[in-house]
Amino acid sequence: MQKTIIQFDEIDKYGPQSYHGSFAVETSELGREEIENIGEVTVDVEASRGDLPGEYVAEGIVAYIADLRCSRCVEPFPFANRSHFHLRYRPRAESSAAEIQDVEISQEELDMEFYDERSIPLRQMAIELIQLSIPMKPLCDDGCLGLCPRCGANLAREQCACDTSVTDDRWNALRGIREELARKREQ
Repeated sequence: MQKTIIQFDEIDKYGPQSYHGSFAVETSELGREEIENIGEVTVDVEASRGDLPGEYVAEGIVAYIADLRCSRCVEPFPFANRSHFHLRYRPRAESSAAEIQDVEISQEELDMEFYDERSIPLRQMAIELIQLSIPMKPLCDDGCLGLCPRCGANLAREQCACDTSVTDDRWNALRGIREELARKREQ
């Protein structure tokens, strides 16, 4: 039986709990246009009480296979990911809008989430973890040459006939000087 919702009350009553879920996720749910399609997502979590009152710790693995679009050549390529995670959940502090201010967080607080409800759906957790695991600029290969800026040819597959010499019009004034120096040397 799959336990797909982390219940904090269950952890308080019975101690640490194991959770597992397998989910179908639509690319539109991820909000990342680099994702062409995604296969089944699996999440395995061990959840327990934390050290502070109301704190819970969730550790586990999220795994999936997807087709991402290369940010250079725009071609889809397979991407497999198996990410370990460690999250701490603390109750959201009640505060008024006047008390809300910018606060610098420490390195230890980067893995912290705040909760209002005493349950966390694994599916929502998986979606957030997938979004964090997708590279900002996915590449099919570190050496991908991308597309030709003139004709749009995929330079990883074909060589285009575009002129690749780079000319900078700012140097035109000096071109005449070079030719004049070359003539003087010949004399």
